[in-house]
Amino acid sequence: MITKTELDKLVEKYETVDFIKNDPIQFPHRYLNKNKEEIELAGFIASLFAYGNRKLFIKKLDNIFKKTNNDLLGFIKNGDFSNLKGIEYRFSKDNDIIPIFEILSKLYNETRGLEELFEYSWSIPHPNPLLYERKQVFLQTVVNYFYSNAPKTVTQGFYHMLPNPQNEGAMKRMNMFLRWMVRKGPVDLGIWDFMQPKDLLIPLDVHVARISREMGLLTRKSNDFKSVSELTNNLKNFSFDDPIKYDFALFGFGVQ
Repeated sequence: MITKTELDKLVEKYETVDFIKNDPIQFPHRYLNKNKEEIELAGFIASLFAYGNRKLFIKKLDNIFKKTNNDLLGFIKNGDFSNLKGIEYRFSKDNDIIPIFEILSKLYNETRGLEELFEYSWSIPHPNPLLYERKQVFLQTVVNYFYSNAPKTVTQGFYHMLPNPQNEGAMKRMNMFLRWMVRKGPVDLGIWDFMQPKDLLIPLDVHVARISREMGLLTRKSNDFKSVSELTNNLKNFSFDDPIKYDFALFGFGVQ
């Protein structure tokens, strides 16, 4: 198994500002001179599209954010998303994507927005806060808000962008978004404090999973939520308070 010293050296190599320019986290970074709501909105929207070919989804996100006229919060609250007609990305068409923006509009017009939704979901008690089931309940509550407000016209493309934790998937993009919002560092933004970095889960994709197995950090063969829990718990042996910093080491090493 890889040692803590070896992993820490990889974190030092990859967790740098240079990481930002080719990663979807570049989008919330563009709003650092704005308010918290715009940063979290940019992060959430960017995370939804962050799968498949990196160049393609970054180009797609560039196009979406240009349509907001540099006023993302105003764009969301206004609720007129007619300029998103015809937008599509891989499995999702405009009748899947626009409802997400409409639900975000409802959320920000009626509440403090994503932070309130996630904070409420995190506050739901669970018999054992260390069990991965508690994290599933947390993510399920967030996703259920979108499901309960979705029109009947959405297709599977909507659910691909907002996957159901009950399906036992890794929830990679949601965990990545939470890493951005909760951790603080040269890359992560750390604007939410209702959770601690030790409460985060590793954003698991095929690259991170492969490298983790090669390093002896993951034994489970499926890239599912139980693997997320296993890998996160093993990383806590190296850094209990901030296990997800090793996402940089595993991801960076996996795509080099």
